[in-house]
Amino acid sequence: MLDTAEKRREANTAETETLTYMPGFGNDFETESLPGALPQGQNSPQKCNYGLYAEQLSGSPFTAPRGTNERSWLYRIRPSVRHTGRFRKIDYPHWKTAPHVVEHSLALGQLRWSPLPVPTGELNFLEGVRTMTTAGDVLTQVGMAAHAYVFNADMEDDYFFNADGELLIVPETGAIRVFTELGKMDVAPSEICLVPRGTMFKVSCLGEEKAWRGYICENYGAKFTLPDRGPIGANCLANPRDFKTPVAAFEDKETPCRVQVKWCGSFHVVEIGHSPLDVVAWHGNYAPYKYDLKTFSPVGAILFDHPDPSIFTVLTAPSGEEGTANIDFVLFPPRWLVAEHTFRPPWYHRNIMSEFMGLIYGRYDAKEEGFVPGGMSLHNMMLAHGPDFSGFEKASNAELKPVKLDNTMAFMFETRFPQQLTTFAAELETLQDDYIDCWSGLDRKFDGTPGIK
Repeated sequence: MLDTAEKRREANTAETETLTYMPGFGNDFETESLPGALPQGQNSPQKCNYGLYAEQLSGSPFTAPRGTNERSWLYRIRPSVRHTGRFRKIDYPHWKTAPHVVEHSLALGQLRWSPLPVPTGELNFLEGVRTMTTAGDVLTQVGMAAHAYVFNADMEDDYFFNADGELLIVPETGAIRVFTELGKMDVAPSEICLVPRGTMFKVSCLGEEKAWRGYICENYGAKFTLPDRGPIGANCLANPRDFKTPVAAFEDKETPCRVQVKWCGSFHVVEIGHSPLDVVAWHGNYAPYKYDLKTFSPVGAILFDHPDPSIFTVLTAPSGEEGTANIDFVLFPPRWLVAEHTFRPPWYHRNIMSEFMGLIYGRYDAKEEGFVPGGMSLHNMMLAHGPDFSGFEKASNAELKPVKLDNTMAFMFETRFPQQLTTFAAELETLQDDYIDCWSGLDRKFDGTPGIK
């Protein structure tokens, strides 16, 4: 089996196809992979060119306000009803959905893990998903799940769509190709991609790696959007033009295939005789996209103090309460530190939000050791956290000249809900039992006399 996987990886590596994309966030796009496949002036003609079927994919209620109304018209070889059939239930035991039953005995605390181990057998993307935390309730469409993934094989004849939420995929090791109904995206470490709720896709390996590893945020609630910039104004942070949506591409394959779906936390599969990635043309604003995290333009303090980490928000999924996100996707990229008279790393704090962190490459400035690329940490609501002892000592005694934080890319999935730990995460062999000790050197300095100690 591994020989087959190696051959498929060689084919992917040798592939010279250069993918193209359409720029913009939330735009109304139109694209066709065959000339004349896209109807003009109407959505649903009596007969479509090439014998295609017209079908609408809706990501919002029909009556949602114009600014939040999402739908795309797809022109495909077969309608989606032919990509389903008599489903049977299957199980992915490591993929959990909120609310899940907490069956472990690990006590509350600040937690950190080293990277997931490399698999010994062959795993594709779906088989390699490992849920670390869940939050909220998928049945009421609030909350999220934080997953890690590690895999080493293509989804050759397997296809998947998630009815429970959209998937924000963050590669850490190894580039991947995400082939969706609406087109192909190549996504490398330091890039992200988003697959909308209900959109069919498969994932393939690109390049030569022992394993492909990364993170996923499964968003049950309102879709991710760009945060309001407020006083920052019209520019910086994540600029809309840097988001890329794929052009139409289809797979015309008449061989046995499997369609798998996640629905209310359960998994189902159906065998069909063709590829479901058969959309020849489409137009609309409900579509996948990718984003290069290196194009994020950070803003920060240029005189004194450390601003709130909210200035690093790339995407936000709003809740029903203004200013309180269902999820924030927050990035800590390379940047200059110039603040005077200031402790420059993130300050110690307790927070009503719950924070799941990952590291794509480099070192996070609040942790001197232990937090490595592919690793994860969890600081749940109202649990204190901040720089470790070594980081505190270094920052407290550093010469306050301009310093560039370089070769670093950390991120955070932050939610208003408490994140419940899965049994897999609680019993994972890479859980760092000594993480809490990183603060043990922060001893009393107060002696009742004035002056800086």
